[in-house]
Amino acid sequence: MSGEFSMLDLFRTEAETQAAALNQGLLALENGASPEVLESLMRAAHSMKGAARMVDVEPAVRVAHAMEDAFVAAQKGKLVLEAAHIDELLGATDLLGSIAEHAGDAAWLEQQAAAIDQAVKRLRNLESLDTGADHEAASQATAVPSGAGTEDGGAENAGEEKAEETGATADAPPEAPPQPAAGVQDNAIRVSAEALNRLMGLAGEVQVEARWLRPFAESLQQVKFRQTELIGLLDRLRDMLDNPRVDDYVKTVLIEALHKAGHCRQALGERLSELEEFDRRSHNLAQRLKHEVVASRMRPFADGVRGLQRMVRDIARELGKQVQFQIEGLNTQVDRDILERLEAPINHLLRNALDHGLETPEERRAAGKPEQGQLRLAAMHSSGMLSIVVEDDGRGMDLEVLRRKIVERKMVSEEMARDLSEAELMDFIFLPGFSTRDQVTEISGRGVGLDVVHSVVQEMHGIVHAHAEPGRGMRFHMQLPLTLSVMRSLMVEIGGEPYAFPLAQIHRSLKLPRSAIETMEGRQYFTLGNQHVGLVDARQLLELEGAGGGGEEICIVVLGERMDRYGFVVDGFLGEKSLAVLPLDPRLGKVRDVAAASILENGDPCLILDVEDMLRSADLLVSGSRLQRIGDRAARREEKARKRILVVDDSITVRE
Repeated sequence: MSGEFSMLDLFRTEAETQAAALNQGLLALENGASPEVLESLMRAAHSMKGAARMVDVEPAVRVAHAMEDAFVAAQKGKLVLEAAHIDELLGATDLLGSIAEHAGDAAWLEQQAAAIDQAVKRLRNLESLDTGADHEAASQATAVPSGAGTEDGGAENAGEEKAEETGATADAPPEAPPQPAAGVQDNAIRVSAEALNRLMGLAGEVQVEARWLRPFAESLQQVKFRQTELIGLLDRLRDMLDNPRVDDYVKTVLIEALHKAGHCRQALGERLSELEEFDRRSHNLAQRLKHEVVASRMRPFADGVRGLQRMVRDIARELGKQVQFQIEGLNTQVDRDILERLEAPINHLLRNALDHGLETPEERRAAGKPEQGQLRLAAMHSSGMLSIVVEDDGRGMDLEVLRRKIVERKMVSEEMARDLSEAELMDFIFLPGFSTRDQVTEISGRGVGLDVVHSVVQEMHGIVHAHAEPGRGMRFHMQLPLTLSVMRSLMVEIGGEPYAFPLAQIHRSLKLPRSAIETMEGRQYFTLGNQHVGLVDARQLLELEGAGGGGEEICIVVLGERMDRYGFVVDGFLGEKSLAVLPLDPRLGKVRDVAAASILENGDPCLILDVEDMLRSADLLVSGSRLQRIGDRAARREEKARKRILVVDDSITVRE
């Protein structure tokens, strides 16, 4: 564990888990789930009550007990949970979360005592709750910040608490040890992210060290081969000396030499087999260790989307829309760092779909659609990547309106806008400040949300695409690496050194005949599809020496989006590898064009390139007219010929 956790810390963790279970179960009930869900809700409230009692947080005990009574009454058919009841219970769940957050803060609990008393009173009286006019008042009374409460409510709750202590509540089930909520494991421990990162680094080092045996095994194979040749020569010598005139002593020595050589060959073969077996076991063990460390960083997708059902429900009600929200792939394993960063982009995409995409029931009826809109969030593993999809069946996006907006904002000319494809048009909606809405609301319209989505996805070395079908819906697709600890990379050679490009950020890699390179206004480019892609020498960008290959083909890695794309010329392709990502020492600061480092299996260091930084550096080279022609190394050779001397000392006299 990363440190000692107090009982209150553990209670807050338990409260977070049980609140998520309560939210999920209540929303499932509202969407028509089986009444069997009430059992898990009752168990979650009971567990919350038991946990609060252990740390002596009495307000949470009272709220959880009142909720438990409501669920038991619903199980027995004495209470039919309708929308207003669900609202009240969801508000009580939020109240439990607030109490847990401020557990131990006596001043806060005293300040909110009246509001808590009123909330408990309303929970006790759910059966008489008016599901119509009192709906708004119920929500306000349950919210903690209001501070509302009455003296008689407090007295009534005091009486109820006394009844609870003596076991006089008729509907309460017999006391039982708190049970964990469904699906929650009780054998988890807390480990800091720093500890996991250190384990990841050590696992990478073990994997490197395990490969050091391979060169020794190969050397012994060479020794074995040479020994076999030596024995062959001894056999030929024996044949040459096999005549009566040769001294018997010489024959005896030769036979003994052959005998000893045979023993050596047998011993060497046995040791070599053992060494190869040990090498295989060590490599497999290192691979398994690395796999387990990576797996320990994984969490189910469900851990990151616990509050989304509630958020979608509340926003849909605020907008007067009916929405059926489905989440698929809850058990999909996601790196903990990626899961934490996914919260903001998924929130923005869902809000965008609720406000922009899905229509009101009246609009959907007029369009011949069901009144209830469909909103879907899915997570899956596909082709070694994590795919996140957010789609709706709303109005979609009118591409012609989008085209006009782009021209109005003078992003492109009218002639160029006419030639833009759907995919190229969709790239504009991710630009900062761009929005198709004329009015700004609390939910959307400022052109910030999709820019956040694009930025966060790029930070995680992923890509995001949008696809619209006017009148039928909108679809956003994020492709991300499975983990930020291990990166699938394209290995290339630049200036005689290995470098890695994140595979998820590569548009394309290809070999191009030199005859296909064209020049326009002093800049070299090649044609990819119907687009001209500028060429940049990766050695110039990274300020590396050495001449490139002089063959008829050049190796190119194409990076960037459609409107900002370059082809980087490298010396050669070395294949695809999964690299353990090792962050650079913070004392180095931000190293230009470099994102991180890694260690190859042979122990050599390797730099992982920063794609966004390289694109910015390429823009600077082009704008400053400093771009060198492919194969032109004259300027660099001249610079190399000049000697530079650096003298460092803290004394001016010594430096002079």
